Amino acid sequence: MRAFGQDFADTSGYLNTASVGLPPAFVADAVAVAVRDWASGAARPPDFDPAVDAARHGFAALTGTDPADVALGSTVSAMVGLLAASVLDGTRVLVAAGEFSSVTRPFAVQGRGVTVTEVPLDELGAHAGAHDVVAVSVVQSADGRIADLAALRAARASGTRVVLDVTQAAGWLALDLGWADAVVGACYKWLLSPRGASWMALDPSWVPVPHSASWYGTRDRWADGLYRPDPVPAPGAHGLDVSPDWLSQAGAGVALPWLAGLDAGAVQAHCTGLADALCARLDLPPAGSAIVSVPWDGAAERLTAAGLAVASRAGAARLSFHLATTPDDVDRAVTALTGPDPR
Repeated sequence: MRAFGQDFADTSGYLNTASVGLPPAFVADAVAVAVRDWASGAARPPDFDPAVDAARHGFAALTGTDPADVALGSTVSAMVGLLAASVLDGTRVLVAAGEFSSVTRPFAVQGRGVTVTEVPLDELGAHAGAHDVVAVSVVQSADGRIADLAALRAARASGTRVVLDVTQAAGWLALDLGWADAVVGACYKWLLSPRGASWMALDPSWVPVPHSASWYGTRDRWADGLYRPDPVPAPGAHGLDVSPDWLSQAGAGVALPWLAGLDAGAVQAHCTGLADALCARLDLPPAGSAIVSVPWDGAAERLTAAGLAVASRAGAARLSFHLATTPDDVDRAVTALTGPDPR
């Protein structure tokens, strides 16, 4: 099928982007070329640098941040872990109840008097002033609820540091997050790349110790940075860079710039329009999100039995709508959930 000007594989019934994500053909082709070059012995490490740079700039464009402030990582939890290790003893961290553990666990395991307090998502802004750090996903993994970014921005202006995970947001939700202290996200799911890369945009006032210091985060990564214990680091956030997963970057280097070049409003309207159409037909409140949670007994099993790809999260069926999703997918989901049990 064709969507947003690119060809996708026939993915009818795929409503699971929040778990993996489906790339357009040109992204899969870029990864296939990288695999072919690797298999034939043609691959050379510096050849992947342009993809790394392109993906970094793409992440910055998708999140409204500066590419000079974006560090390269491998997972969200590892990057949040750098921040967690940098906070002072006794730091008070506020999180949303039910938040994905890659955001919360790095803080929770610190000891040192660091405390993690959970409150309902819609109460984060009200409680933020009594905490040193607020850490939250912009879009909740389990059910697609969206954090009140205006309230968090106000909290940040009063001195609370704000850490945002955009893993379930960037790629469908229009974002302008240059005001946050840290914006972290993974490359797969909505960013349509092979799993293995993450990025973190940092306010220049908060660059933690690079506990995973790598030769790739040095000023001269292909020479002086390779064999010395103390090479000159790359400036700012780039000094946190870890060695890239080349095949992941081969995909991300074309996927993220393409996503950043799409009309963000049109992408968001497409995804949320389909999601809310499903909600309306199931008599559920509109989600306003690309992720819909259906808390009916057996919902995930019915959808799976009908040949749809969905996830089960927090006791509910989780359906996610992205670029290649169509009204036919909504029809199939409604039929599976309201018609005769397909099992």
